[in-house]
Amino acid sequence: MFIELHGELGAGKTTLVRHLLHALGVQGRVKSPTYAVVEPYEVGRLSIWHFDFYRFSDPREWEDAGLRDLFASPGLKLAEWPEKAGLLLPLADLVLGIEVDADEARQVTMTAQTAAGRELLQ
Repeated sequence: MFIELHGELGAGKTTLVRHLLHALGVQGRVKSPTYAVVEPYEVGRLSIWHFDFYRFSDPREWEDAGLRDLFASPGLKLAEWPEKAGLLLPLADLVLGIEVDADEARQVTMTAQTAAGRELLQ
């Protein structure tokens, strides 16, 4: 499963991921992968990777970082700033868009792009 997270800086993408990972059973601190690019987690037999491509200046950095193998492996992949990786990323199963309203409330839209994404939304 691959989920893209879209939203402006400070919209709450990392906060949403933290809550999701804790709900899935991740214990302890969930760090932002802004500087590390990826933070791995294990919950039972589920492998989870939290990516942040914010610092990419060229989509080829995704390829140079060797991330193709991680995306090809089973598990959950959550990517912030996926547009920075360009067209090199596989098609996301689910796309989450987070918008901040004038009153600082968040509006989240979810769009399924694959059968697995549609199943997740049901």
